[in-house]
Amino acid sequence: MAENKTQKTKASVEGFLNTIKEEQKRKDSFTILELMKKATKSEPKMWGTAIVGLGDSTYKLASGKENEWFQIGFASRSKDFSIYMMGEKGEKYNALLNKLGKHSFSGGCLHVGKIADVDTKVLLQLFELQVKASSPK
Repeated sequence: MAENKTQKTKASVEGFLNTIKEEQKRKDSFTILELMKKATKSEPKMWGTAIVGLGDSTYKLASGKENEWFQIGFASRSKDFSIYMMGEKGEKYNALLNKLGKHSFSGGCLHVGKIADVDTKVLLQLFELQVKASSPK
């Protein structure tokens, strides 16, 4: 398996989230974390210094090499949350996105400004769909 630049660490996820200075963003981080834990039924791990990832997955590079990664994860960025989901995208995924609320995409990530801008029930459904799609067959 190829070495990924961003590696899983033993750093505390809760400790990391508690360093987020803006109170609402910190609370939103814990809300996203709880939704992801519910969807994956797994415990979070830090990936590098700023990404929280849950579940185990691999992805194949164009070269054919495989990298270890997480099923779903997120990072609290300065203006929004970058949400990483490894599963297949399709009609059901797009239908859920249409119901989600205020969001955007760039670089293959779903971006959400704050939890109050989205329907958390739909967000959970998106997480569950992605976990199912990225689970080993």
